[in-house]
Amino acid sequence: MQDINNEGQTNHFPFIQGENLELCAPNSKHAELYAKWKNDPIVRRYARNVIPRTLDEQKKRFESGGEKFKEHISFEIWHKKDKKPIGRIGLGWIDWVNGWANAYIWIGEKDYWGKNVATEATKLLIDYAFNELNLNKLHGGVAIENIGSWSVAEKLGFVLEGIEREEMYVDGKYLDNKTFCLLKEDWLKRKNNKN
Repeated sequence: MQDINNEGQTNHFPFIQGENLELCAPNSKHAELYAKWKNDPIVRRYARNVIPRTLDEQKKRFESGGEKFKEHISFEIWHKKDKKPIGRIGLGWIDWVNGWANAYIWIGEKDYWGKNVATEATKLLIDYAFNELNLNKLHGGVAIENIGSWSVAEKLGFVLEGIEREEMYVDGKYLDNKTFCLLKEDWLKRKNNKN
């Protein structure tokens, strides 16, 4: 799916630039695509979207309250070479006083799974959270069977804080959930050691 304007240019608005990806403001023109991803049985499996999402519901999410300090910041993951949106990433439950947020990601286009997209997008999100928003800690939770997601967390330096036993109900059984965190100080040390 691509939006083309009269000059033949794609209508997306990069907010954060990466090597292969850009994080852009969510685009209301892609509401149908977001609804498709959220209703896809494979994509939504560990995201726990257990209630069908309508196109109207997706469109309503673009109605802004205009508050200065949001509790939720979301980005569209845009693939630069292929010139299309492939997923979403963001920060939820932001606690501006205590300086933490929950990080999340879902790649809606399954053709991009296992191709380092989640790793690159998450790095961009972490830098944004710590360097631009001045948050101090990121949290994340991942079903124990979602090996791809928790492998990305570990690769990027997230530390396992614990296991929540039988936290998620997926495919007829209760699964444990791994909880992770990443501190700003640890992220900056890690980045400095790689340079």
